[in-house]
Amino acid sequence: MALAAGVARTWMWGPSRGLGRAGFQLLRRLGTRGLAVSHSQRQQQQHFSSLDDKPQFPGASAEFIDKLEFMQPNVISGIPIYRVMDRQGQIINPSEDPHLPQEKVLKFYKSMTLLNTMDRILYESQRQGRISFYMTNYGEEGTHVGSAAALDNTDLVFGQYREAGVLMYRDFPLEQFMNQCYGNVNDLGKGRQMPVHYGCKERHFVTISSPLATQIPQAVGAAYAAKRANANRIVICYFGEGAASEGDAHAGFNFAATLECPIIFFCRNNGYAISTPTSEQYRGDGIAARGPGYGILSIRVDGNDVFAVYNATKEARRRAVAENQPFLIEAMTYRIGHHSTSDDSSAYRSVDEVNYWDKQDHPISRLRHYMQSRGWWDDEQEKAWRKQSRKKVMEAFEQAERKLKPNPNLLFSDVYQEMPAQLRKQQESLVRHLQTYGEHYPLDHFEK
Repeated sequence: MALAAGVARTWMWGPSRGLGRAGFQLLRRLGTRGLAVSHSQRQQQQHFSSLDDKPQFPGASAEFIDKLEFMQPNVISGIPIYRVMDRQGQIINPSEDPHLPQEKVLKFYKSMTLLNTMDRILYESQRQGRISFYMTNYGEEGTHVGSAAALDNTDLVFGQYREAGVLMYRDFPLEQFMNQCYGNVNDLGKGRQMPVHYGCKERHFVTISSPLATQIPQAVGAAYAAKRANANRIVICYFGEGAASEGDAHAGFNFAATLECPIIFFCRNNGYAISTPTSEQYRGDGIAARGPGYGILSIRVDGNDVFAVYNATKEARRRAVAENQPFLIEAMTYRIGHHSTSDDSSAYRSVDEVNYWDKQDHPISRLRHYMQSRGWWDDEQEKAWRKQSRKKVMEAFEQAERKLKPNPNLLFSDVYQEMPAQLRKQQESLVRHLQTYGEHYPLDHFEK
């Protein structure tokens, strides 16, 4: 039918779009009968009130209006921030208390403080030239541990590069953190990644990749696969508010919504994309405000409140599995440390600003207040744990530093089942180079 209509249109109007002789003859044959039918149809349409005229456009669900009005960027005063306890560690609404057992809360606290201790030691080791790079997690520990605790251990994690606390909560050994940062012979990644790019198949933590936001559409693909396999698991994808400005974020959000994938998008809004403050990153109401535009259920939480993060992630996970739909959690927090060891944040923010968050609204301090108010923790326990945790980190640190680097031949393995000729040629070139100039390289530091 469509083809016949197209041929008829061409025959009537001609290739030059002018009404041809055949067209005039057809109109004469129709006479006024065709016009009468059209007039009758118009009369029937006039019986309907404009108030009963509903939009039929397939691209949106809406009503007609008769007043010209542009939608304001912030249709409400601001998406509220869900919290469970205040800065003094007091539960605000008893009905929102997760009522976690003492052992689990202690694991929260020890994971957060152990991460803090590891950060301090590895940051200083980079400053001393012992490792090449490092990124701390200061101030964001609550977002890691609160979310990790609410997941099933088989849920797949796609991180950005500031989620070491998720692995810490999943009992990733301190030795492996150190091995990765030193790139030694026991590193699971065989020394190929720069420091803090962790990965662990056993703990369902996908290896971190430096380019921003690439993990977002990858995580959606993994969630879609889990849905098709009826795996009863979800995927959680972490990223910062800066990464949410990347095109991959749009693609990931849209795919997750339209394919109805069981995924949690977890945004750590820590105030800065390296040196760019949020005021220069976007004009809308943060990241959670974008969720409804994609058809994603969204919430904003106090990222310095580990219980608020836990509650939101637990409910999002329950519903993502049961309903096969994505969720967006925006955790409001603050990056107390520099972006990385390549950054000096004093160039773009004041010491007073950093001190406020470090001293007045730190997730570790808030949880400690909660534990102390219940008699679960005291100053003596704090002192003993700080000493013990530092000893554990230092032992792992010293062991990792003494180990050899991986064999240079591992540069060429684990990509192809059979090494291509071009790659084999590069390997042979490296062997010849080291045979000639080996004395200029610390080859005794590498595994033979």
